[in-house]
Amino acid sequence: MKQHLKLFLLILGILFFEKNMDAQVKTLSDTITSKTLDSITVNGFIHSSIGLPEELGTYLYSGKKTELIQLSIMNADISAKTGRQVFAKVPGVFVYDMDGAGNQINIATRGLDPHRGWEFNIRKDGIITNSDMYGYPASHYSMPLESIEKIELVRGTGSLQYGAQFGGMLNYISKKPDTLKRFGFETINTTGSYNLFSTYNAVSGTIKKFSYHAYLNYKTRDGYRNEEHTNAHAQRIVLNYALSKQFNIQVEWSRSAYTYKIPGALNDSMFSKNPKQATRARNYFNPDIHIPAITIHWNVNKQTELQFTSSAVLGKRNSVLFDKPVNINDTINANTGQYNHRQVDIDQFNSYTTELRVLHHYYLGKRWSTVAAGLQYMNNDLHRTQLGKGTTGTDYDLSLVDPIWGRDIHFKTKNIAVFAENKIELNKRFVITTGARLELGHTDMSGVINYYPTNKIPLTISHQFPLFAAGLQYKLNNQVQFYSGWSQSYRPMIFKDLVPGSLYETVDPTIKDASGYNAELGFKGNWQFLKWDITAFVLRENNRFGTLAITDANNNLITYRTNTGNSFNKGVELFVQADWQLNPKTLVSIFTSTAFMNARYVDASVKVGSVNRSINNNKVESAPDFTTRNGVTVKNKLMSTSLLYSFVSSTFADPLNTVIPSVATGAVGLVPAYGIVDLNFTVHIRKQTEWKLNINNLLNKSYFTKRPLFYPGPGIWPSDGINFTTSISFKL
Repeated sequence: MKQHLKLFLLILGILFFEKNMDAQVKTLSDTITSKTLDSITVNGFIHSSIGLPEELGTYLYSGKKTELIQLSIMNADISAKTGRQVFAKVPGVFVYDMDGAGNQINIATRGLDPHRGWEFNIRKDGIITNSDMYGYPASHYSMPLESIEKIELVRGTGSLQYGAQFGGMLNYISKKPDTLKRFGFETINTTGSYNLFSTYNAVSGTIKKFSYHAYLNYKTRDGYRNEEHTNAHAQRIVLNYALSKQFNIQVEWSRSAYTYKIPGALNDSMFSKNPKQATRARNYFNPDIHIPAITIHWNVNKQTELQFTSSAVLGKRNSVLFDKPVNINDTINANTGQYNHRQVDIDQFNSYTTELRVLHHYYLGKRWSTVAAGLQYMNNDLHRTQLGKGTTGTDYDLSLVDPIWGRDIHFKTKNIAVFAENKIELNKRFVITTGARLELGHTDMSGVINYYPTNKIPLTISHQFPLFAAGLQYKLNNQVQFYSGWSQSYRPMIFKDLVPGSLYETVDPTIKDASGYNAELGFKGNWQFLKWDITAFVLRENNRFGTLAITDANNNLITYRTNTGNSFNKGVELFVQADWQLNPKTLVSIFTSTAFMNARYVDASVKVGSVNRSINNNKVESAPDFTTRNGVTVKNKLMSTSLLYSFVSSTFADPLNTVIPSVATGAVGLVPAYGIVDLNFTVHIRKQTEWKLNINNLLNKSYFTKRPLFYPGPGIWPSDGINFTTSISFKL
């Protein structure tokens, strides 16, 4: 009380005795600073919000369906990147569990393909991480989620501002430098089932105008299945210098690399007998990706914000595989006394992106309006060397016994995009947005395919797409709003669509890029203890890629790679959460995140043997009719407990909607429905220390999520049974 009284007298002195203020300040401040004031603790809970604000940085999100995932307040298994937990509150997310180590996050929405998230424009802090948007758009870069603060997801109706992908934008926001210390330290260490060990260590701080953040991550894990192993590394360093409050420059470099020993696919009888068994012991996959970037951020004035980014995705995707169907055993060759030669494939990524963005507020009539505009330039060179004859060994070895590659191709793309989207407030409640994006570019493919006529290469493909969008937003009040939007998208022909797999394949010279649109109508808000977001959507994709059967001039049967038809996906996405504050120290939260979807082919055909078969009204692959995740969390000052139930209805593996699985390989057939229970605990030991325990697949359900037709091999890839991770984190 004495300290507070002296402080009160000091304020009186300043107000009423200005002439003698300096002397009083010196006397009283000397007295005050000689003692320590009592600390004040404020208890409370952080509540997650629904979606992103209407404007964020140089992005405009008004009238769009957006989601914000705040990892810092989740009990999810972060080290294993368990997708059904991380994206539990995003309705309709399809999670493809390829391996339990979390080497990659494979997700999709609205009936799209989940392979390494390649239907999304994937970014980290606004920097593109897709390996090559026009050659191989998968994101092989895999940052540790321990380094991520939150995840932003924007559905495809926002595609004008960031890229033309049907899925939308997925943006991982990294943890920021400590602004209160010159040096801060964070460590998160995890152990778990199958000899899991993961360590994440980061330093950060701020010294006057300079701030920094850097981390090192290492993870090793055997697998749920025999012959499975992961060894992963990741690093990042970011340096930021603020020339002023309005202008700062940031340079960074980040890397991820892992070597995954792949246990091979199973057929249905193998899966039923023992889902842990392996069919391969000599297969390896190794992406090593570097992402350097420089970002300049400038608040020009109160009305204008500008951001310039120049970045690259550099590195390799390496694999050495005995690449045969599951019914062909990888055994010692009786004639040679050795294993058969493996296939070596190496992709070299050289993808460069420069992007200039501006957000400007201007006065229109009696109200403020906002325009988000920009310019994006991409210059990519995918050098793909494939079908190399590898060794007969058993370890990870990219050596060739024959220096000639079966395919040695450069896939070079230059593309420029100009975009603008305008938000106009008609009144306090009603907002409309309109926009356009113009994509102009071309791809040049050159090189050698040893089984393909030389006159079919080189090949040049043009990309010319004007894209348009419009949206509406109506606020009933500050808590409740309606939104709707429509936006065009396109998917360029990537490498695998243009390169024949054998001498008996050919590519349609008039093949087109796929194009279409997203449209949605939503209703979201907060009322007392409830919050919700309900959306109806449609997604139309025209000119999907596939194969047909044709005969050449000599009446030889040819597999013809071309546009095979369209698809139309429609559905409803529902998120509802109820939060009850039982007392000042205890919160109970219950949610459901559910999606109903009907994804069908329209005017489409595919090759079956030597004939073409209509697939009109067939279901799209890996597009479940019903997906639901439901959870309850109880938290207090010291502890948080979450229980999650996830259910995904059955899906098909091929456009023919084959129900009975192929006996030999298991590559086609129904993917059965499955339900999974997860249990997560977090204990706050002290202010800067916490302990987590995650029990995944609590009921030990044997299941799989997809029957892939290409990497990591056609057949069944079992997901993990019951397993646990436990971690302890500490901040200094």
